[in-house]
Amino acid sequence: MTRGIDEEKRATLKRFAAAGAAAPFAALGGNSDAGGGSDTRDAIAGYVVATPGAHFSKLRDDLQLGTGETQHHVERLASEGTLVSRRDGDYRRFFPAGRFSEFEQAALGYLRRSTPRGMVITLLRTPDATGADLAEELGVSRATVSSHAAALAEAGLLSREDGYTLSEPETLLSLLVRYADSFDAGADALAADAADLISYDP
Repeated sequence: MTRGIDEEKRATLKRFAAAGAAAPFAALGGNSDAGGGSDTRDAIAGYVVATPGAHFSKLRDDLQLGTGETQHHVERLASEGTLVSRRDGDYRRFFPAGRFSEFEQAALGYLRRSTPRGMVITLLRTPDATGADLAEELGVSRATVSSHAAALAEAGLLSREDGYTLSEPETLLSLLVRYADSFDAGADALAADAADLISYDP
């Protein structure tokens, strides 16, 4: 590994460790140990605070860690009660312990996926949007929309009884606004318009 990459990794870990240090965790990261393990755990915890619902591979890659190194530290953070994880299909997603309800954890997992997130954003803006509307807005097929809608419905985030109706839309809006900078431009735009959507009433 080159010196430049080492410096970049240290800067990334330091940035997220600072976020972790500011988080309301008791004994964040655990006790110090040799090799900067506590610093790495603080960075992982800080990253999860800023990006709740991130899956293992994204966490590992964004923090420029090795697979074994990441596994070791997230398991220790989980055993200390700092992080919790949730299985989401092929993904294992991480959350600060005690911060989110089951609904919010499921929601954040789906909001970390581009097409479901786009569907939720569109339905928040246009509650009567049809499957065809969603497909056109997102540039995907009707079959893709239908598949994701079925998954969202199974997770309890969407009802398909009469068109598409979001469950707990205020909660979904709050999560998108609170973590907008960890999503994409669509979430940023939604956050800018959030005041106009607070009275959401499908």
